[in-house]
Amino acid sequence: MTLKLGVPSKGRLMEQTFEWFADHGLTLSRTGSDREYAGAIAGIDGMELVLLSAGEIPRELAAGRIDLGVTGTDLVQEKLPSWRRSVEPLTEMCFGHADLIIAVPSAWVDVDTLDDLDAAAAAFRLTHGFRLRIATKYHRLVRDFLREHGVADYQLVDSQGATEGTVKNETAEAIADITSTGDTLRANHLKVLSDGLILQSQATLFLSNVSQLSAQDRHTLELLRGLINKT
Repeated sequence: MTLKLGVPSKGRLMEQTFEWFADHGLTLSRTGSDREYAGAIAGIDGMELVLLSAGEIPRELAAGRIDLGVTGTDLVQEKLPSWRRSVEPLTEMCFGHADLIIAVPSAWVDVDTLDDLDAAAAAFRLTHGFRLRIATKYHRLVRDFLREHGVADYQLVDSQGATEGTVKNETAEAIADITSTGDTLRANHLKVLSDGLILQSQATLFLSNVSQLSAQDRHTLELLRGLINKT
């Protein structure tokens, strides 16, 4: 058997993942064309590279179809209920940093905190007859966060495109989304609530807790741990 390592299949996240492993003594490479999703790993025996979308990796880890995977903390916690039972973070990789936040229109001068948002949501429902809409891709994380902070009278609406544009397009009144610099939020006249940080995310190497590892796989995993911890 071989240890299967899933990494993002395209973009800057793939490039940074390849660079990170190179810094730790392993060379990752795509085999074939950019449309193929197989790869190779040089520098350690007994490992196989699988290229997947970052969003697929948490579920593949949880199903045990890959043994290791590189993806964002946000995606793991959003897609995997009780995620700590399914995966174990081996190491944070110090790239792919982003914050999952709650943002509202900058024009809402009286709304700066979650308590303010709760009051605004109640007033919105009285005025308009329906709940204030928050556009997001992160339903589980946002719902848990708002429940923990006592925010009610809202509804989550799904956004799979440019979430920041939903307020301007009048399909939502607020958003919960990932941001790195805040530039896109400001360009869309949005501001982050002062206590609206849900999660700080970064690229992380995860180990599946459910994949079936042979004795040889466990030996390979210890060699990998040694490389990671040495540099």
